[in-house]
Amino acid sequence: MKVASYNIHKCRGVDRITRPDRIIEVIGELGAHVVALQEVDRRFGRRGGLLDPSAIKRDIGMQLLVQSDVAHRHGWHGNALLVRSDPISYSRSRLKLPGGEPRGAIVVELDLGEGEFRVIAAHLGLFRRSRVDQVSALLTAFLDLPPMPTVLLGDLNEWRHRRRSALRGLEPTFRVAPPILSFPSRRPIFALDRILGWPAGLITDLAVHDTPLARRSSDHLPLTANVNLMPARPATANCGLRCKCSPTRAAAGVSERRPAPD
Repeated sequence: MKVASYNIHKCRGVDRITRPDRIIEVIGELGAHVVALQEVDRRFGRRGGLLDPSAIKRDIGMQLLVQSDVAHRHGWHGNALLVRSDPISYSRSRLKLPGGEPRGAIVVELDLGEGEFRVIAAHLGLFRRSRVDQVSALLTAFLDLPPMPTVLLGDLNEWRHRRRSALRGLEPTFRVAPPILSFPSRRPIFALDRILGWPAGLITDLAVHDTPLARRSSDHLPLTANVNLMPARPATANCGLRCKCSPTRAAAGVSERRPAPD
């Protein structure tokens, strides 16, 4: 199974033209089964969603799993998810992350036919102190959930390395992979986007999707990775994490279970 993370920059390309059709075409190039998107809604005014779910379905055969309760919006703090096929099962919760800016993450548990797994998709803040607190909130939420193969991905906005990195708190659990440059799209020099996995070995073949269209369509390049659920299952069954039989939602602020989309 292939997953991807893509900050679509509100569909505004490096030419400063807003073109959702280009974004949809880039997503089609990825060939992924699951795509975490950031910045899917307008920033000002009604903050409506920028992508057309019917065009996504028609053009690339994917389904937008809307995360907002507001009819004209698509994301939870800009985060949304695309899937290649109708989920056999699907549930979600939404986290309000700490910090000076409004930030959030989505926690989705779904089964696309190869077994149940979890996706935590986030867009972290611009300030290091906020990112440290946000990483702590994400890790706390993860540790309070039952063990399940988990992909943590998104625009984590961290370009520092080693001791200075706000992502250090994730390393004991998610074994943070070597960074891959993804920003700015025309000539990447920062590794702002990440795809991480638990347990170890869940994520392989991490790569940046660098094509002429991707370089034009957003200021970020997408990241892709393969997810192998089969070896992960014995590890999750014998995990030593601080897991509980039922999720704790105190950090989430918003939680709900959703049936699989029609």
